[in-house]
Amino acid sequence: MIGIVLGLALLVFLAYKGYSIIWVAPVSAMVVALTGGLSLLPAYTDTYMQGLVDFAKSWFPMFLLGAIFGKAMEVTGAAHSVAKKLSSMIGAQRAILAVIISCGILVYGGISLFVVVFAIYPIAVSLFREADLPRRLIPGCIACGAFTFSMTAFPGNPQLNNIIPTKYFGTNAMSGPVMGIAGGLVMLVGGYLWLSYRAKKMTAAGEHFDEPDNIKESASEDLPNPLLSVVPLLIVVASLNVLPMWIAFPEDKKSTYAIIIALLLGIAASVLLNLRNLKDIIGAVSEGANGSVMAIMNTSAAVGFGAVVKAAPGFAVLTKAVLGIKASPLISEALAVTLLAGATGSSSGGMGIALEALGPKYMEMATSLNIDPGAFHRVASIASGGLDSLPHCGAVITLLAVAGMTHKKSYADIGMVTCVIPIVATVVVVAMGMMGIV
Repeated sequence: MIGIVLGLALLVFLAYKGYSIIWVAPVSAMVVALTGGLSLLPAYTDTYMQGLVDFAKSWFPMFLLGAIFGKAMEVTGAAHSVAKKLSSMIGAQRAILAVIISCGILVYGGISLFVVVFAIYPIAVSLFREADLPRRLIPGCIACGAFTFSMTAFPGNPQLNNIIPTKYFGTNAMSGPVMGIAGGLVMLVGGYLWLSYRAKKMTAAGEHFDEPDNIKESASEDLPNPLLSVVPLLIVVASLNVLPMWIAFPEDKKSTYAIIIALLLGIAASVLLNLRNLKDIIGAVSEGANGSVMAIMNTSAAVGFGAVVKAAPGFAVLTKAVLGIKASPLISEALAVTLLAGATGSSSGGMGIALEALGPKYMEMATSLNIDPGAFHRVASIASGGLDSLPHCGAVITLLAVAGMTHKKSYADIGMVTCVIPIVATVVVVAMGMMGIV
């Protein structure tokens, strides 16, 4: 038990220091193996690597196609066009809301969080300049729109957090719709109210907009039509949720096949609507493909660590404690996913570890206790987006780097909208699931 805690602590500490999870995860796993009485070499070459490989095998197609789709939308200017149109419709006087909604729609449409950060930041700077709001609030606004409700809560979204649970519960991307909408609204409204409060407090203290020295000017102002640009996003979301009803996919592969086809259709639509940028799109395919390898390796490394934790004798005690909570199994699922996502700094990685170890148990409970599997799906998805955004999270570090900010200047707001408020949302959806409101 102590070894598992030490391994997790080392993983968090080294990741927070900015070291690569690719070597941090196996080193931390060996601490768990050593203190748990496992043979080191077999723990690494067999247990750790098997966990890493199994996750990569299951999810690499989605990482690959998702990255290519995001880069295609980026290089064609489509993502920028959609975001700019939304921002102009909402207005600079509501700069905070404009940034949140723009990020949310792009993420819900299937674009990578990292692509959204780069696409939205220049627009956010322009809006905040016009509204004369402190620039250190921008990371919190982007995080609220990209890392919360659109990523984990709203039903039908094609992000990995909403797809992983389908493998374990036989569900689909629309599962737990009422819970998802309720949890999403808690995060959206709660995040917006907090950021608005912070803006007023900063302004009252005499803070104003400060010009950045690291901003990259947006590519060309000759952007594609925003109505056409939104078409690939709509195709991805619609295909993901409609295809399983039209095509008889194998039951255990239904969501996997649906997301692959949906992303392929989105990429095809992005190409056909932007043939004049075909050369750039071909380059984006290579760039997206290369980027996807590092992305899935980071997540798979975290899952490999979880595989060693699962093999350690202390994990049986932890599992018994979690499953032995004298309350709804939805509570133990929420705790397991939240804590592991926080330990790994990865929402998908933490969820993958938790459900790989406990998913079959929860499915048994769903059957025996007559609980809708959709409730387990939605709780897992939303719970994964709580403590994953602690300071050592890679997405948080990337966001701060793009915005030219430090943890000291901006993390308090990021932490509130991506950790505290999502945990409140998790409590809400767990309560709904316990009452049978799915």
